[in-house]
Amino acid sequence: MIQAETERLLLSKITLKDASFFVELMNTPSFLKYVGDRYIKSQKDAREHIKNRFLKSYNTYGFGYYKLTLREQPNIPIGVVGILKREVMEHPDVGFALLPQYEKQGYGYEASVEMLKWAKEKFKIRRILAITDPDNGKSIKLLEKLGLTFEKRINPFDEDKELLLFAKDL
Repeated sequence: MIQAETERLLLSKITLKDASFFVELMNTPSFLKYVGDRYIKSQKDAREHIKNRFLKSYNTYGFGYYKLTLREQPNIPIGVVGILKREVMEHPDVGFALLPQYEKQGYGYEASVEMLKWAKEKFKIRRILAITDPDNGKSIKLLEKLGLTFEKRINPFDEDKELLLFAKDL
């Protein structure tokens, strides 16, 4: 079910039927490098991840991550954008990921603008965060283009590497 439309994209809730897409997305070189290995190697793994993360978020908070498809190809997912409320973070954070062949075409920006609009208008979020790997220049550039500003380095997940925290008041 389509939740929103932009000039070129359709945003819809993620379902268990999207498992094969998530196996592909979460095993792309950039996802593995900058987000990390979520050990989603099969459709079964992906369905469990979708159920425990995305569907749970919709039920708990009313928002989550949304699948992106092109308006002219609505059956082919190209990425995700969304808002998560993590226990380790004071405010919700925005995130995005695209299949490599759809990067550098403005889709991440277009979808994120819509997501920030939803955050403010639909979900009444007043402050949005974002976290990214310090080496992920594309993500940093997009966050800055969206108006988020760097605040500090953090280690919210007690991992070896610190992340950059960006924020914006909505």
